[in-house]
Amino acid sequence: MFSLSQLWYAPRWYHWCVIILLLPLSLLFMLLASGRRQAFKLGFKKSNKVNAFVIIVGNISVGGNGKTPLVVYLAQLLTEQGYKPGVLTRGYGGKSVDYPVLVDENSQAAVVGDEPLLMRQHIFCPIVIDPIRSQGAAYLVKQCHCDVIICDDGLQHYALQRDIEIVVMDGQRRLGNHLLLPAGPLREGKWRLNTVDFIVTNGEHVENGEYAMGLQPGNLINVKNPNRHCGICDITEPVTALAGIGNPQRFFSLLATYQLNIKQQLSFVDHHAFKASDLPTGTVLMTEKDAVKCRDFAHDDCWYLPVKATLAETFNRALLAKLQLLKANKTD
Repeated sequence: MFSLSQLWYAPRWYHWCVIILLLPLSLLFMLLASGRRQAFKLGFKKSNKVNAFVIIVGNISVGGNGKTPLVVYLAQLLTEQGYKPGVLTRGYGGKSVDYPVLVDENSQAAVVGDEPLLMRQHIFCPIVIDPIRSQGAAYLVKQCHCDVIICDDGLQHYALQRDIEIVVMDGQRRLGNHLLLPAGPLREGKWRLNTVDFIVTNGEHVENGEYAMGLQPGNLINVKNPNRHCGICDITEPVTALAGIGNPQRFFSLLATYQLNIKQQLSFVDHHAFKASDLPTGTVLMTEKDAVKCRDFAHDDCWYLPVKATLAETFNRALLAKLQLLKANKTD
């Protein structure tokens, strides 16, 4: 057996038989996606504009590329610069009866999803969940008085007009086999990268014109009691590494750099709804995204490793200059 991840990112010669069989479906996907883009471009489908600058943070491939840390970074940066940002997201893994939903400290992952809860722990600007992005954006402007909207994972949501597009690229996996879904990991072709304003590369293999983003780990924080902290280098006993994110191997590789005694690695699908039986006994290390779903039943020896995005000042200057230009043009 093999996984789609193997087909997309590390295909061996015998995988190409399956990839070739999937190519007709990729062609169909391309035609449907192209037709949808043209429908918005020609006005057959409505694209809504709100009275705020819209920054899209997305990607052209599926899977975890590091969008959430960048969204947090942008919200903090814009707040420091005097803007009133708001975050708009789909809230994958959550399901609400009504939308939009404003995320607060009492929100549950089953309702709003795991990533919004993670963001709530780091930023204090409004965070709104709405699968209809234009509706959620309007709420952020009218009810929360936001002047900049950071739309998480909205690159292909053309029903919401945008002012700045940022693509987040996984520096290790890049574009995989460069094919569209389902034969490859791409939602849109490589050509789309030439139309965006910024490409932010998470990790190694940064190419010309891209901005490097690093993920800086902090101290371990106890899932059950967040007031307990521990240096990761202070862990000497065998540990279980656990991750239910888009690319679990990235988390496991990060832990490996600390020379930990990892007795097992447990991978779960992205946005997995954890339950107590998923957590083994002994010391467990997990991502912060997973921890927000485990805090109600985690045992005393469950810890998560927070990370924060780091980018060069050149990115900050370029982004803020772009916003200033947009403001000047709007005034004129």
